[in-house]
Amino acid sequence: MELLEVRVLDGANRFFTRPAIKLEFGGEPAAVEAVGREAGEAVQRLHLALGMPEPRVTARPSVDGRRVAVAFPWRRRTISQSIAMAAARIAMGTGRERREEQALQAVAEGPLPDVARPRIPVVGITGTNGKTTTTRLLAHIATVAGQTVGMTNSDGIYLRGVLVEAGDWTGFGGAGRVLAEPGIDLAVLETARGGILLRGIGYAHNDVSVVTNVSADHLGLQGIDTLDELAEVKAAVVRVSRRSGWAVLNADDQRVWAMRRQTAAHWYPFSMEPDGQAIRAALARGDRAAVLDRGWLVLLRAGEPALRLARAASLPVTVGGLSRYNVANALAAAAAADALGISIRHIRAGLRSFGQDTASNPGRLNLFERKGVRVLVDFAHNEAGLAGLLEVARSLTAPTGKLRLALGTAGDRTDDILRRMGALAGARTDDLVICEKRHYLRGRSVAQMNAIFRDGARTGGYRGPINALATELGALRALVERAEAGDVVAVMSHVERAEIFAWLEAHDFKPLSPDHLSPAS
Repeated sequence: MELLEVRVLDGANRFFTRPAIKLEFGGEPAAVEAVGREAGEAVQRLHLALGMPEPRVTARPSVDGRRVAVAFPWRRRTISQSIAMAAARIAMGTGRERREEQALQAVAEGPLPDVARPRIPVVGITGTNGKTTTTRLLAHIATVAGQTVGMTNSDGIYLRGVLVEAGDWTGFGGAGRVLAEPGIDLAVLETARGGILLRGIGYAHNDVSVVTNVSADHLGLQGIDTLDELAEVKAAVVRVSRRSGWAVLNADDQRVWAMRRQTAAHWYPFSMEPDGQAIRAALARGDRAAVLDRGWLVLLRAGEPALRLARAASLPVTVGGLSRYNVANALAAAAAADALGISIRHIRAGLRSFGQDTASNPGRLNLFERKGVRVLVDFAHNEAGLAGLLEVARSLTAPTGKLRLALGTAGDRTDDILRRMGALAGARTDDLVICEKRHYLRGRSVAQMNAIFRDGARTGGYRGPINALATELGALRALVERAEAGDVVAVMSHVERAEIFAWLEAHDFKPLSPDHLSPAS
């Protein structure tokens, strides 16, 4: 048996809507189950021995039975962390309970939780794909409506539209920074899986929660091995929504729509189908919905006429209507804006003025063209993101043109996910290279990553050579050099976005506006 981790979660988390401590044990299945049970019971006994209220304890075994996570809420950090360590020793047979109790008598209680209690409306946005685009779009709509917005996303912290801290701030610290800023009217906070698992959510509650989807990504990390477990993590954002607030949920994703059962907030499903069961259920209970109806983004309110916002194809974020997942993101952002009480006039104006360019939404379906060759730059970090990128890229390719892809992602994905990405690329592209992410290998080797991608591509039916380039820019240049008019070059960019944009500008590639998004000819 091994104690794998003791982690203090400062905010709402996978287990509870309040700060918690997690113990994780690993070993043979029979021993793990017994140790997990004993650790939980020891936590409760030690609390009682110290005259503290007996906490609720929960346990989550892994799918293979070789790990178990035991968690309980904490009120005072130092004593609760010490109780967790003592319970682990008791459960593993390396500590005697009476002696542990005596030692705990001398431990200071320690500080109270310090999670931000918002004084302004908060929107928490999570999901596997589309979080950043939805966050940026909602912040833009609110700004158009005259609100002063603080925003966090995977690019940084933005206050009043200005980047004040670069980096991935989708966790506890980013939320705290925005909520501490004076003069902000609204906080729009991208809330990622990693932040929830490593420290918890950085706010006590939100007024609107948004969940875009749940798909395979980062499985096998921090004790999350399945999509159901990943959904449980992301649902933490929904569980802290106020009773008077709204849960904006993707009704086309069964795991996301099931989260309605975990919230006291009003339901606000969004869907690409105008008359689905989830839509009818929300309206029947007096709530709202956002749908795509005959090409229009439409808001539905129980007992009221439908509110048409805009044609999906007219919105820059949808790339002329070719990006269905960005249509869904636009529906989510519109629903969240409506839930906040932003006027329909301002929602329409915000949707129509949010550009799909390097200023408004960098790294998300940014499109350029030179002499009939189109380049599409996108984050596309997982299988679902890659599928969406390839769908748009193929739609933009001329009938006789080729789709050329620079494939790559970070190493913290399972072999199966990486292999499926390779298979997807192999099945849908005409020209394939690997763009290595040498700073994002995360425990893997370059050779290992390349071998898995190549194996997947062959499985997908790709028969040509698959060269590997050491940089994203190098992969782009190689594909552009052999591209012809009517071709589309798609680059999965995670590292060298700024360098790619600079190179494209220097080589006369021009941003392509929504007015020119018909298939290449």
